[in-house]
Amino acid sequence: MTHNNAVMKTAGRNYMDNKVLDEIRKELEQNVDPSPKRSPQSFFKEEIKFYGVKTPTVEKIGREYFRQIRDKDKREIFRLCDELLREDYMEEAVVAFEWAYQLRDKYERPDFEVFEHWLNNHVNNWAKCDTLCNHTIGAFVEKYPEYVERLKGWAKSENRWLRRAAAVTLILPARKGKFLKDIFEIADSLLLDKEDLVQKGYGWMLKEASKLHQREVLEYITKHKGVMPRTALRYAIEKMPEDLRRRAMENDGREE
Repeated sequence: MTHNNAVMKTAGRNYMDNKVLDEIRKELEQNVDPSPKRSPQSFFKEEIKFYGVKTPTVEKIGREYFRQIRDKDKREIFRLCDELLREDYMEEAVVAFEWAYQLRDKYERPDFEVFEHWLNNHVNNWAKCDTLCNHTIGAFVEKYPEYVERLKGWAKSENRWLRRAAAVTLILPARKGKFLKDIFEIADSLLLDKEDLVQKGYGWMLKEASKLHQREVLEYITKHKGVMPRTALRYAIEKMPEDLRRRAMENDGREE
């Protein structure tokens, strides 16, 4: 292939890629809910950018447009995800993370650096954190369990979204009974965290782990309930039987 032909081919590919992104943004604009019961902003302490499209509609749009790009090289799809994330819109991030999850059968170890880059540079609220971590990074860690050690590093980060990510990445594996020892190690690191969204994150992780490891999780909570923030404690015991919830809450030496 001559240099000129290669340039023309690249230009054509970039044009088609940009066309797909333009079409997604146009469709998001056309699906804005004109009278939401509550603005999406009401769910966040931070200022967020959003179109105002309901999440199921956004997910449907993401799946529909993935069919147009599914045959592309994985790196090209990740580049398109980067373009969506660059605009910082909530809905575009949902599409990007949905696309990344659709590639889960093709994950390779170097992909972790891509996901960690997104966490560090594009995740700035709890919804983006959970959307990326619950499925994309959670599926990656299930495929490459050794990377759970990287999550333990996140748990000690100054970035609160990385700390929350350390816990919520293990939500779905925890539901399957996996990584119990690692879950307790991450909970140890996050135990006294001052951020309520981090407390909710690791409480949620413990709650999911309790579905198949109720006794072990109850023992962990009982051991630490004197110092565990009430927010994390209540999340962790939410699905336990009432008598166990009472046992976990009583005699922790603190006022309500």
